[in-house]
Amino acid sequence: MRLPERVTIVEVGPRDGLQNEPGTVPTDVKIAFVDRLAATGLPVVEATSFVHPKWVPQLADAAEVLGGITPVDGVRYPVLVPNETGLERALARGAGEVAVFGAASEAFSAKNLNRTIDESLDMFRPVVARARAAGVRVRGYVSTVCGCPYQGEVPVADVVRMTVAMLELGCEEISLGDTIGVGTPGQVQDLLEAVTAHAPVERLAVHMHDTYGQGLVNTLAAFETGVTIADSSAGGLGGCPYAPGAKGNLATEDLVYALHGSGVRTGVDLDALVDTTAWMAQQLGRPPVSRVAEAILAKRQR
Repeated sequence: MRLPERVTIVEVGPRDGLQNEPGTVPTDVKIAFVDRLAATGLPVVEATSFVHPKWVPQLADAAEVLGGITPVDGVRYPVLVPNETGLERALARGAGEVAVFGAASEAFSAKNLNRTIDESLDMFRPVVARARAAGVRVRGYVSTVCGCPYQGEVPVADVVRMTVAMLELGCEEISLGDTIGVGTPGQVQDLLEAVTAHAPVERLAVHMHDTYGQGLVNTLAAFETGVTIADSSAGGLGGCPYAPGAKGNLATEDLVYALHGSGVRTGVDLDALVDTTAWMAQQLGRPPVSRVAEAILAKRQR
């Protein structure tokens, strides 16, 4: 495989993982989870989301979480903000990086944001402008790049259009998300070939869900095309509350294991990461779904 020498892993467990939990995780546990993840060498830990509690009650304590973590030098802690109100709350808590979340599918945008794609871009425009004026880095998510739970196939041209539009708004990095995990390696590489004809590959990331067991191979396929940034979730936590059937992110341990075994540097201590995953699984009262975590924990017991 033609993989990069080094990749950046964006850990999304504390946000994309915990927002999909059926119950609410205590605030002190969320804070400890973020701190433990940062201590493993992960360079980016998405801490929480400043979405209205009515829509994501699991993250209603976003301000307390962001204010309670102990920052590690060199680690970025982005937070999701849906609109200007969310941005104001995040800035008031000292956020240094924010993310906005859009879709390449009109049907998904309508279900998730209650807006058309063009209307969502109009909503993001002042958010991005205000964040950049405050010296805050902005990341953009483009969801449903490989398929949509409501409309099915998503034209590649729509993914390209949304990616370019969010870069033009001022997002420094775009994460392309296979929200329902239906993509395959060939599809991912064809998609990225089309997108990189219009957007710099160094400003792209991938966020591959594992619903059909393709999260890891799709991420590696993206790395073969020149992408060097990928989102994943410790223990495989999370999915998408607005996408029926999308029951899992790519587990960070599985990604780290594959990369280290292939000679790719991540800066992550795999054993420390497995420790953190095991600890969080205890807090949630169930075993991790990560195969690497399960294997390493079983090996330790022997």
